[in-house]
Amino acid sequence: MTQPPSGDNPPPGYYYPPPPPPGHYAYTPGFDYPEPPNVVGALPADAYTPWISRVAASLIDAIPLIILYAVGMVMLVATGEEHCLSPDVYGGYDYASNCVSEPSGPGAIVFLLCLLGMTVFGFWNLYRQGKTGSSIGKSVMKFKVISEKTGQPIGFGMSFVRQIAHYVDAFICYIGYLFPLWDAKRQTIADKIMSTICVPL
Repeated sequence: MTQPPSGDNPPPGYYYPPPPPPGHYAYTPGFDYPEPPNVVGALPADAYTPWISRVAASLIDAIPLIILYAVGMVMLVATGEEHCLSPDVYGGYDYASNCVSEPSGPGAIVFLLCLLGMTVFGFWNLYRQGKTGSSIGKSVMKFKVISEKTGQPIGFGMSFVRQIAHYVDAFICYIGYLFPLWDAKRQTIADKIMSTICVPL
């Protein structure tokens, strides 16, 4: 198609392409248009994850930690060694008052390994949540944590900071954890500090 000659009136039969619809822009080859920001707008209350689902996810995340701690404690107690502190006046031992049970070497090692396993699992689960938006428990309950500003997972570093912010929820008699029961966005205080929301997958 040839370009119209200069002037106000195009030649007979020349067709102008229709203008783009409102809110859209014509594409110009070679020009990189920035993508619009992925901002989460106001959602209805039902669009946010219910409080009970968040509680269930936290309990599921805690199960491996509880199991590891229980195994460590059982080994610590089961392998304990009884030591008597001092003989009584007759040369024997008063087992009711002078003997105590102390952890054995193998029991202490198993307990420390369980503590290490708890730490590794906790950081891995937090990394998983930061990268995908969902920890193990949140995946089971089918929701994720995202930034209110970008709509994307917040990453490991900010997830770690968010965990620290949960101390604010606990500091005021754990009332912060109950905020999702009445908050319009079902956020805890930590969520408000970090500008995060929980939404279904």
